[in-house]
Order: sequence, then structure tokens, then C-alpha cells
Amino acid sequence: MKHSFIGLAIKAINPSAKFTVHGDNTDTIDWLKGTTPISKSDIETKVNELQADDDAKQYQRNRAKEYPSMADQLDDIYHNGIDAWKATIKTIKDKYPKE
Repeated sequence: MKHSFIGLAIKAINPSAKFTVHGDNTDTIDWLKGTTPISKSDIETKVNELQADDDAKQYQRNRAKEYPSMADQLDDIYHNGIDAWKATIKTIKDKYPKE
């Protein structure tokens, strides 16, 4: 279980929660400033939801790394036209399809 997802899960369940996480599992949470502890199963369920959502959006992060900068895209449109620009973008979209 990812440490960052534990914190995100807790904040998704209780946005005002005060806590620290010292490891990569729900056994390492210290609840602070009177925060009512959230059950491990509730946290783990939310972590799984967040992880699934993150996994489902991996294609977006992959595409973003490969898209040319906006300046380069505009330059491409200016010099080669919309159809050439669309072909460039489609190649990247085809490489990293939505799943």
C-alpha cells in the first residue's frame, strides 16, 4: 500500500483529520489533536479506490510527457496545418489509449 495514498484516503474520508503515517500500511498511523481514528478497513477501501483511479489515469500522464509543448504545437499548426498537427497528436493518443 502506498504511503501517499494512505494520507489521501484519510483526507478523503475526513478532510480535517490530523495524523502522521510512519510507513506503508495502516498500522503506522498516529492520530493527532483529538482526531477520531478511522477504521483500517475504511482506509484500505478508500486507498484501493484512489489507486484504481490513479491507475486508470496513467494514460494521461504518459501522453502529457510526450505531447509537444504548446509553442511547438502552434508552430506545427502554422507550418504544417491542422491535419499534420492532428496526426502528431493521434500518434501519441494511439500509443497511450484510454482503457
